[in-house]
Amino acid sequence: MASYRYERDIDPRELAPRKERQYTRKEKWTNWWDYNLKWVILIGIAVAFVAYNFIGQYFFVPKPDYNIAVVAPYYLPDDTVTALQTALARYGEDRNGDGKVLVTLNVYTLDYSDEDPQTESAAYLTMAGTTKLATDVQGGLSSIFLLYDPAGFEDSTGTLRYLDGSLPAPDSDDDWWNMVYKWTDCPVLAGLDLGEYRADTTHAQGGDSQQYLSDFYIGMRGAWNTATAENLAGGEELWQALTAGAVSTLREG
Repeated sequence: MASYRYERDIDPRELAPRKERQYTRKEKWTNWWDYNLKWVILIGIAVAFVAYNFIGQYFFVPKPDYNIAVVAPYYLPDDTVTALQTALARYGEDRNGDGKVLVTLNVYTLDYSDEDPQTESAAYLTMAGTTKLATDVQGGLSSIFLLYDPAGFEDSTGTLRYLDGSLPAPDSDDDWWNMVYKWTDCPVLAGLDLGEYRADTTHAQGGDSQQYLSDFYIGMRGAWNTATAENLAGGEELWQALTAGAVSTLREG
């Protein structure tokens, strides 16, 4: 039982429930900002980042008129890629109406001749290159292919058409030499002024870009269905322009 002194010292007003304070609208708004300002800032940054990338991707990043795939066991020198994109654009047209002709090289690193067990990093690069190339092929992105190993590419993908424009019959597409020109067989390609490339992270020494590309081959993607034909429509004209006057020196085997 509580003592008399304890009860005596209690003010009856202290036992009465306190009246809840009523905040004004301005005070409520101020309190809300105090507690949530950091979240508003973080969400705002995230929204701005997404909006910037969306707007930049769809409105400010130039869209290519032509896509050309390059499949090689190593990366092309950056200087060579830039020079080749610029040079090839002179043979194309402004297909999307943005006032400029843009050719994009999609470079995929794949070594079809490498049958030895690969290191973990090499296996990862092979898997990444295979996945990206498969996406390109399945989506009909690139119409023209620059290939270091056309035999390995055709055996793996079965994508190329014959030089006369016809498609290989089922189970008879192993005559890859009838589907590509050597780079040096094409007067237009061999005559491009591509300048020099500098040494970079994947090339210890610089050199001549034309000499670098002389070991490549060029082939045209076959139109296997209506959707593919629509995607490749513009590539046909570019293919004809780049291979004008070409005479194949390839032979079986």
